[in-house]
Amino acid sequence: MHPATSPPGSGHMGIPWRRVAVAAVALLGLATAVTAIQAYGPDRSAASTRTLTVATWNMCGVRQWGCAATGGWAEKRTRLGGLATRAGARVIFLQETCGAELESVRRGLGGSWHTAFRAYSERDAAGRTAPVRCDTPGAGTAGFAILSAYPLSAVTTVASQQPTVGVRRGILCATVAAHELRLCTAHLSPRHSDAAHPSWEFRDDQLKALAHAADARRTVYGGDLNVNPPGSRNPFSWVWPSGPYTDQRECDQTSASSRAGRDTHVSGHKFDYLFTGLPRVRCSVRDTGTSDHYALLLRVRTG
Repeated sequence: MHPATSPPGSGHMGIPWRRVAVAAVALLGLATAVTAIQAYGPDRSAASTRTLTVATWNMCGVRQWGCAATGGWAEKRTRLGGLATRAGARVIFLQETCGAELESVRRGLGGSWHTAFRAYSERDAAGRTAPVRCDTPGAGTAGFAILSAYPLSAVTTVASQQPTVGVRRGILCATVAAHELRLCTAHLSPRHSDAAHPSWEFRDDQLKALAHAADARRTVYGGDLNVNPPGSRNPFSWVWPSGPYTDQRECDQTSASSRAGRDTHVSGHKFDYLFTGLPRVRCSVRDTGTSDHYALLLRVRTG
């Protein structure tokens, strides 16, 4: 981690812009809109190659984190089920989900679906740590997860720098043997996450840990990284390690030199990413209408 001072308003849960995001979600309503789909070359038939669609979605399901106006869990369960069925995502990275609600979705999808879930924790000034609970009756603990249509093996929590006082997020990896694929999802710490050291920057260390855990070619990794893409307009470009965008390409990356991507947040920022070393077939962004984040879907060739 590194000390860093920076202009206000660009963090994720800080939460000045989240109030704006909530208002924007209210205007969007609950109708699902699909943005333009970016294709990367011809889409071969299933007879000639295997493909897999991986999605990432911050559900804004932790009501007390500025999500009260983004719809209830009944709507969120429906939208998540739709990503797994109508949108064809067979693996979904989730952030700001609730354990009991996620289990309800998994049961509804059928016995072939599996989950790996890790709870967020909060550490106080005395060093006491406790899991974060969702402020919705019966929803369980708040956390991040992998929802998969295939069995998950070698499930691992990746060590990374976390705030000394405040909410601790993390990195979670698992293997889908059916596609010989390693999956890593992350929810990184926004700016000012450490109540004791608000100027400390954690995203550089966390991104390095994520990229190192997923440096093989047959990997898809990403999630809510709480940072804009590297570039001249981003004063925090320095937090990005060398692997993303070079050794692995991002879902929305159109060329080797490009670092642009469509917005994945109602505030007009791109915070959500999917990287891979495998050939990309298609990238799409979907507004579920029940979160301040859009879902990002990447279809890759796995065979």
